[in-house]
Amino acid sequence: MSDAAETIRPRRSVLYMPAANSRALEKARTIPADALILDLEDAVAPDAKPLAREQACQAVADGGYGRREVTIRCNGLDTPWGADDLTAAAKAGPAAVVIPKVSGPAQLAEIVARLEKAGAPDHTAIWPMVETPAAIFAIREISGFERVRALVLGTNDLAKELRAALVPGRAPLVPHLATALLGAREAGIAAIDGVFNNVKDAEGFEAECQQGFELGYDGKTLIHPGQVEIANRVWAPAEADIEYAQRVIAAFEQALADGQGVVTVDGRMIENLHVDNARRTLATTEAIAALAAE
Repeated sequence: MSDAAETIRPRRSVLYMPAANSRALEKARTIPADALILDLEDAVAPDAKPLAREQACQAVADGGYGRREVTIRCNGLDTPWGADDLTAAAKAGPAAVVIPKVSGPAQLAEIVARLEKAGAPDHTAIWPMVETPAAIFAIREISGFERVRALVLGTNDLAKELRAALVPGRAPLVPHLATALLGAREAGIAAIDGVFNNVKDAEGFEAECQQGFELGYDGKTLIHPGQVEIANRVWAPAEADIEYAQRVIAAFEQALADGQGVVTVDGRMIENLHVDNARRTLATTEAIAALAAE
């Protein structure tokens, strides 16, 4: 595996799994999602919150998920369960804690303080959920905050807060999706698109995945295992892209060896940025293959 592949972590499909459902947690070990969010929040009834917390932390401790990132979505600190969720998750040491409705750096500072007090290992990152106008306005501060390694878009709540319609093409949300992506890219972290609600509409889901891919997102959060295959396919380099990337790199390296100043592939001039993109395509392909091998 190349060094570049080691630095790329696929997050094409990030699947929410209700942590109160022990069968779902067990099934998650066999689902080919790139990452999992063991959910203590929306998918869990109030009286099941303590059980969900216990089962999610035990699942992290037990392992069996291979190279996939396993994260825990805690309830907010403004709820009766949030503080206990965060303390328990810190001790369990998942790849990340997913925090709903993050509004700015002051909230993140409290999250970091609680994680450190509870002894969270260095590898446990924070994935803030961007789902309010306040988060959009504070996107640079949120993205660049310590321990933050990915943004998770909460498009349902964002649409609710904006009183915007959830329509095919998501025109009302596109400016905010782009703003969140700008923050993530400036900070050098991942950006994960929001969920698609109709699990029976495969065509609509694929179209929204394609939109997220074209915008530049790294992948999509999912609410059903049946959505994994489409997300994985949309965000994986196609065979034609892989073959083109190989030819771009070969042509560029040959031109350097020959002392040529101009490189063309298929009649198109190749510059350093195209070579960087080609190398990322191949590194992404390697990283996906490594994940799938398990």
